[in-house]
Amino acid sequence: MVRLKKTVVMVGMMGAGKTAVGTALARLLAVPFLDSDEEIVHAADRSIAEIFERDGEAFFRARETEVLNRLLRGTPCVLSTGGGAFLSQTNRALIHDAGISVWLRADLELLWQRVRHKATRPLLRTANPRETLRGLYDARLPFYQMADLTVDSHSDLSVEDMAQRVVEALATRADVLERTPE
Repeated sequence: MVRLKKTVVMVGMMGAGKTAVGTALARLLAVPFLDSDEEIVHAADRSIAEIFERDGEAFFRARETEVLNRLLRGTPCVLSTGGGAFLSQTNRALIHDAGISVWLRADLELLWQRVRHKATRPLLRTANPRETLRGLYDARLPFYQMADLTVDSHSDLSVEDMAQRVVEALATRADVLERTPE
């Protein structure tokens, strides 16, 4: 058995599997799964797209930081973040100080295959969504590379296999996972 000592924060691009893998990881570790975007939607009583449209990205990012700060101070859990959350120096510092960041690294082609038919991605509502995704990917890569741990996504791995890979990466950190007697 293992005991989670810090919140595991899933970071990476839209389509990397943060929610799916995070949910499976939380089941494996027997801890709650939370999604920062869902927490923002619940608090605002509006969808992410509506928040972006009505209040703008800066307003959304400020709410995101507030939610991350609150959730990181709670019981250790698995926390999925929006693709842009880790770009903020403030958010990276909060995560680093109170949790551990895990970058689900996926190549651009895999990400495109996963997000191209989803209408729930406000940043991809452009004339050329694939090029928009490429631009976001290129701009965000240097930030994601600052994550504490990196786990590579592959199209041939199941969500459960990916969650197991994350557990193996977390097991390298005694400050995060503690082995307990069965």
